[in-house]
Amino acid sequence: MPSPRTTRALLAVAAVGLLAAGAWWMNRPKPVSVAVATVERGTVTAAVANTRAGTVDACNRAKLAPAMGGQIANLPVKKGQTVKSGQVLLELWNADQRARVVQAERDAVAAASRAREACVTADVAARNASRILKLRADKLVSEGDADRAVGDADASAAGCAAARDQERVAQARVDVTRAELERTILRAPFAGVIAEINGEVGEFVTPSPMGVMTPPTVDLVDGSCLYISAPIDEVDAPAVRTGQRAVITLDAFPGQRFPGIVRRVAPYVLDTEKQARTVEIEAEIEDPARYNLLPGYSADVEVILEDREGVLRVPTQAVLDGKRVFVLDEAARRLGERTIERGVHNWEYTEVRSGLEAGELVVTSVDREGVADGAPAVRD
Repeated sequence: MPSPRTTRALLAVAAVGLLAAGAWWMNRPKPVSVAVATVERGTVTAAVANTRAGTVDACNRAKLAPAMGGQIANLPVKKGQTVKSGQVLLELWNADQRARVVQAERDAVAAASRAREACVTADVAARNASRILKLRADKLVSEGDADRAVGDADASAAGCAAARDQERVAQARVDVTRAELERTILRAPFAGVIAEINGEVGEFVTPSPMGVMTPPTVDLVDGSCLYISAPIDEVDAPAVRTGQRAVITLDAFPGQRFPGIVRRVAPYVLDTEKQARTVEIEAEIEDPARYNLLPGYSADVEVILEDREGVLRVPTQAVLDGKRVFVLDEAARRLGERTIERGVHNWEYTEVRSGLEAGELVVTSVDREGVADGAPAVRD
């Protein structure tokens, strides 16, 4: 039987052990709460995106002004109105030009009448010369009379030709005056919507001086065709081709993705203001009329290079340095670091070629404090 001193020593050791165990229990590392995603099979799309925001532009947009200065006499359209190709948008005061057109048209009619008169005279002279030549053959008229008849016929024929030429000159003058009149009329070069009008009936407008930009009198936009112009990094540019599918996102429409197609890749590299070298691309939005989009919106373009279907994938936000992930073992309530082989990837998903199995849980909240290899953890 232990002595009292030994018993007291054992009790003291036990007490110290209990205190140490209690202290460890109270100060043990608390499990970090993490968000996770299941490793699964699905589609991963390889894509490249613009390096900075692009801009929505209309395939057809014209900032119009009359070809000459003058006073607005007619403004038959309003802002926001849809117009057809060739429709009159604006007309300057042009009563003088219209009067010149009428005068030119009447001059042309008079010239045509003079031409007919001269040609009838020439026809009569030709028939008369023909008769006299027959009489000369029978020695019934003198040689001088025959020569005069032939000369008169030739002169009349020349007069007819000159009159016809004058008729054509008069008609050309009509065309000139009509063209001058047309310069006072502004027509829509294509079908579209009136975006802006700078002017009112009675105001004077002038065309922009050479090298000086002034507000357009009428801004016409064709909203049936919209495209995004955006820069792609020179490293990604060689993989981009016209005809490739694209996904377009706009800040004005958060959460929406618009289908598009690459319609142009610039044949040169831009080096602007010491920024990274880029290549400008244009992606046309498919059926933009469905979405009520407007030119001028900022936009981003993601060009689809390849679709990988039925591959293991994880959210891209779970991948660190392109090769590391944290896996949650729910049974052990502990995190473990894994190295993976990455395949194609985009901002949403990354293909996993090796290092993970379907059904495992990867941590997506990798930026939380306490996330580390071997750390205790629980699922959110």
